[in-house]
Amino acid sequence: MEQELAYSFHLGSDKNKSKLAKKVAKENVSGTTSLSNNAIQTAKDLSDVNKHNLRDYDNQVELIRTIYGTSDIVNDVKQVYLDEFEQARLEYNSKQTREDRKIEDYFKKVCESQNDIACEIIIELGDMDFWNNKNERYRFKMIDVYNEQVQELVKIVPDLKIANITIHFDKTSPHMHIVGVPVTPNCTRGMKKQVGKSKLFTKTSLTEIQDRMRNACIKSYNKFYEVNTRLKQKQKGRNQDINVKDMGDYRQIKKQLEQKEKKLAEANNQTKELDNTSKDIDKILDNLKPTKLNKNNMVISNEDVQKIKNYTNEVKDITQTVRSVNDLNMAIKDFEHSAFEIEKENRSLKYEIELKDTEIDSLKGELSTKDKIIGKLQAEKEKLKQELHKFKNFWHSIMSHFHKRICYDKDNNYKIVSDDLYKNGIFDSNDNEIANNIYRKVTIPDEKKQNKTKKKNNDTRF
Repeated sequence: MEQELAYSFHLGSDKNKSKLAKKVAKENVSGTTSLSNNAIQTAKDLSDVNKHNLRDYDNQVELIRTIYGTSDIVNDVKQVYLDEFEQARLEYNSKQTREDRKIEDYFKKVCESQNDIACEIIIELGDMDFWNNKNERYRFKMIDVYNEQVQELVKIVPDLKIANITIHFDKTSPHMHIVGVPVTPNCTRGMKKQVGKSKLFTKTSLTEIQDRMRNACIKSYNKFYEVNTRLKQKQKGRNQDINVKDMGDYRQIKKQLEQKEKKLAEANNQTKELDNTSKDIDKILDNLKPTKLNKNNMVISNEDVQKIKNYTNEVKDITQTVRSVNDLNMAIKDFEHSAFEIEKENRSLKYEIELKDTEIDSLKGELSTKDKIIGKLQAEKEKLKQELHKFKNFWHSIMSHFHKRICYDKDNNYKIVSDDLYKNGIFDSNDNEIANNIYRKVTIPDEKKQNKTKKKNNDTRF
């Protein structure tokens, strides 16, 4: 069966800052939410990324390769700010008449805002099962693959200015961390060039970026490894950044594992000491002499007996310590596997929610359009009502004038005109009667009907 590899493209997000997340956190006893916040929004966030990506807290730096930038991600990002925004900052300040409106340090200003100061993309090809039995040489060939991924990303998203790139080989599978600054040019308000993650990465653009990146990645992999491997079918919701480490139980178990690892180190030291003690025990046993009464029985001093007992107890303690650590190692692996399955299910559910959200947004757009049409029709209706009211007043004046001239002034000329209008269909029977009948009042037909209805309602009340 042809081998297939999984591909993931994660963009750090701040889902736990959404209205839904805040509502969930408010209703939880702990006041927290399980949604992740991998966004880089402050200088502290950037410092944490620096510690994680460059492994400042452990001794496995040989398994970390920085292929772009320096050993200080914070300074790398600040340098991008100088390169990209300094000219725009100076131009903006030159137009300000008030000193308090000038921007002294754009990096600091963004850190104090609610916007992301930078963003992190994590790219991974292959899963734990694939990389489990691969040697170091095979793993490190991924540097070539990931280098071409960076080149492709620069082509697809030129406005993401890369600050630092590191590749990790100390986990279950080689993966790449890209830290960059999303730039929005040609801004109409404020500085001409600004940071703008939300404008650069949308749901639509993320899908397009991921599709192009995954296709490029498998081509690079096949080229450098000289194979013909295919990608696994794209998982739903894969654009979302769902981190297993954000799961509460995982952190607790990981902490317990670290404690047990310390015990294991102690057990290893104790084992070395036991090796030395074992030699002493061997000497004791070699120096045992048979008793005078029975050659099968040996003579041993109470001091040597106590040494053997102490040795036995130490062996039991170390064996128990090692066993507990090994058991926990197995437990953490099982948990990670379960967490991985849950992660995939969560991605699928989140993707379905996204589709529903998109559908709702579309419906809201349609409703908004319909509301605008209705509003326009209502405005036109009011306009027509006003025009009709003007026409009714005009008709009332005309008929009143004809009624007066014909019925009271006996003006024959108006009589001739009225008959001619009636003959040619301009006056209807009602109009002709109003003009020629002295007993008819000049009322608009609708008003006459309304007056009858109003009178009828008044009579009914009594």
